[in-house]
Amino acid sequence: MRLFCMRYGRRLVLIAAVSALWGAGPETVVFDTDSGIFGDDGAALVMLLRSPEQVTVTGVTVTPGNVWAAQGAEYTLHILDLLQRPQVAVYTGAETPLVQSAAMASEFARRWGPLEYTGAFALNPAEVAPAPGAKPTGRRAHAGSAAGFLISEIERRPGEVTILATGPMTNLALALRLKPSIETKIRRIVFMGGNVKVAGNASKAAEFNFWFDPEAARVVLRSRIPEKIMFGLDVCLKAPIRRAEFERIAGAHTPITELFREDLGNRYPGFLKHPEATAYLWDSLAAGYVVDAGFVTQWETRYLDVLTVWNRFYGATVELDRRLAPEATPVRLATGIDFARVLAIYQDRLMR
Repeated sequence: MRLFCMRYGRRLVLIAAVSALWGAGPETVVFDTDSGIFGDDGAALVMLLRSPEQVTVTGVTVTPGNVWAAQGAEYTLHILDLLQRPQVAVYTGAETPLVQSAAMASEFARRWGPLEYTGAFALNPAEVAPAPGAKPTGRRAHAGSAAGFLISEIERRPGEVTILATGPMTNLALALRLKPSIETKIRRIVFMGGNVKVAGNASKAAEFNFWFDPEAARVVLRSRIPEKIMFGLDVCLKAPIRRAEFERIAGAHTPITELFREDLGNRYPGFLKHPEATAYLWDSLAAGYVVDAGFVTQWETRYLDVLTVWNRFYGATVELDRRLAPEATPVRLATGIDFARVLAIYQDRLMR
């Protein structure tokens, strides 16, 4: 009898394991982005939508960052049209960061030296142009409702929704302030942002996504979201794209790779004019993790915060004083990667 029970018990465990695996299905993702013409945000969106076995995207929320939200929505809608996925809902929300402004950025540069990149602050928020060589999409995002969409999706699917944030976290911070109870109902947040041991790429102290809206990043890092996965500049600098990778992808001559060629070839980093240039996967690295977590080989776990005092260190990533946010959950920082593995995913999804 004892032998029978042991065998029967093992069989039940095996059945349960198989059932759990069978029922897991694709991960439910809301993609929060500050997409420009294509770049790393556009590539991240393509990677998600071309990985249906791993990911289901229930909506895209657009935040100010690289460009203003209305312009980011137009670029996002154009990419969705190229992918023949017009049914994916796109929402805009905040029109500006919580505190930071173009005037503050200008004064920052006057006091403490030039900024490497200021994103939307260098652009006219009233202008919305089509993607290069394309006509306007003629479609509009759901305006002003990004935070509301985030709240409704999280409450409708408690414990199931992953937020993939590849821009400043203004929309998510607003959602967490409007409805604090959703913090623990989010499955996890995977984000590109921050810098721990390397210099920033907006100011010398701060990575762009955190620098553009430090107050929003602070809200998220001090939250009780159960799992926070961070792809900071430190690990992104280990994922370069050079001319050889650019030419291989551009040579596929699909609508998506033509847009890739136009943006990375003629804008940043300008491979067509500067063959020695280097770009990085950045946001696409975070998207790659949602598709295939196995390419991350090393991790660190820390409690992190963002400096919001307006000085030369505005937006810098620092250790959290846990007395200020005793319920905050830690951040898992990706610190080592199998670059060949994630590059293969990136190339495959873009070239399909």
